[in-house]
Amino acid sequence: MNHYVIHEFDDALNARLRSTLDERVRDGGCPSVVATLVQGERTLFQHGLGERRLGAAAPDVTTVYRVASCTKSFTAVMLLRLRDRGLLHMDAPITDFVPSFTALTRGSKVDPPTLAMLASMSGGLPTDDPWADRQESISSEMLRAYVAAGVPITSVPGAYFQYSNLGYALLGQVIERVTGRTYVDLVTDEILRPLELRETGFTHEVAPREQLALGYRPGPAGWTELPYSSPGAFSSIGGLFSSARDLARWARWLSAALGDEPEETGPLSIHSRREMQRVVTAIPEGARVATLARNATRYHGYGLGLFVEHDARLGTFVSHSGGYPGFSAHMRWHAPTGLGVVAFENATYSGAARTATTMLEAVLESLDFAVAPARAWPVTRERALDATSLLHEWNEEFARRVFEENVDLDVPFDERRATWARLLDEVGALRADASEPLQDEGSDDPFHLRWTVPATHGALRCEIRLSPKTPALIQTFRVSRA
Repeated sequence: MNHYVIHEFDDALNARLRSTLDERVRDGGCPSVVATLVQGERTLFQHGLGERRLGAAAPDVTTVYRVASCTKSFTAVMLLRLRDRGLLHMDAPITDFVPSFTALTRGSKVDPPTLAMLASMSGGLPTDDPWADRQESISSEMLRAYVAAGVPITSVPGAYFQYSNLGYALLGQVIERVTGRTYVDLVTDEILRPLELRETGFTHEVAPREQLALGYRPGPAGWTELPYSSPGAFSSIGGLFSSARDLARWARWLSAALGDEPEETGPLSIHSRREMQRVVTAIPEGARVATLARNATRYHGYGLGLFVEHDARLGTFVSHSGGYPGFSAHMRWHAPTGLGVVAFENATYSGAARTATTMLEAVLESLDFAVAPARAWPVTRERALDATSLLHEWNEEFARRVFEENVDLDVPFDERRATWARLLDEVGALRADASEPLQDEGSDDPFHLRWTVPATHGALRCEIRLSPKTPALIQTFRVSRA
């Protein structure tokens, strides 16, 4: 990360980022948009334009919007916080906390989903956007009545990714059952206040009227104003209001756990924050979770309250979107550099995820960023030289010191040497001395290496993988004609 510390963007990049935002309002995507890009404690970019409410001023990073499902990361933090205090177990079934939960299945009976399954979007509950976005204000009694009447289980719990808001509403009930306090009060007291997120809360009263963005949907006569919903049993799925400045602080605190030297700060440990940002449930290709079409081939998964995606060239991204009546939000960070972006728009499901992703990847493009290839450890290179020396001159006593016993058992040494002899007949005598630097072709991981050994009429391609112990010896040795 230290190789990519950024102090400011140049004029061309700033112009490109502003243009991305300008297009959203100019093309009628939303009445207003605001975004900020950060790295560590540095704010590298912030820009807002349009109308936070029709006829009002443009937004800035202190303007408060609904952040919708970005709230799920707060719910996951609260759940893990209770887990870490020994107040619940993530492998406990939801019926331990919401006894009225009744699973409806077609066919064989299944066990109720666990808390971990619900938190990682593999509880078997059907996808429920946009129905759930209209349920925020219902009472806990009504929610329990919903699930008592029967919850359709459309896949085996724990087996598949299905994005379920109802699952996160149930986790809110778990949090209340365990603590005896309301979800809203608990998150406010144990997360928002300790992290000093003063522009974040569960009602529009978190900020003065002039600081609030109003939500809209497109209609026949233009933008139609939508009312704010009030806190209730579904607040744990998406009930938060926040500013871009505050949500960027939240993203920075979560992403800091992925750094090389993270500090124990805030309401959740480094270990548990990292746990949130690891794939728990894989998302199959074609599930349409990529924020940009060109990123559809990335490996996507859901952690705990956060999406995770891996790009072969750029590395790991962590994110979550939020869509609510009148609003669209997205937070995203890039693990290798610590760069993060937050973008808000005040139109229903308008696509802030595309806006934010386009901006972050523009920055990485300007850096010409690419993850460093895996590098073999020194011990791997030492063993590769050992293996090369055996190609030059066989020594069985030495071979038994550098090879694991499975090598001779899998393919006896005599057979291996016969194969090598046939290859040497084809390529001629080996030219490089066994002590010379390897002609490295790359590694998949620190205990793996591919290299070539030049010969008179060609070359041999070699590959080793070491055993997972100390001292690490060669467990795989492959030799072929290059």
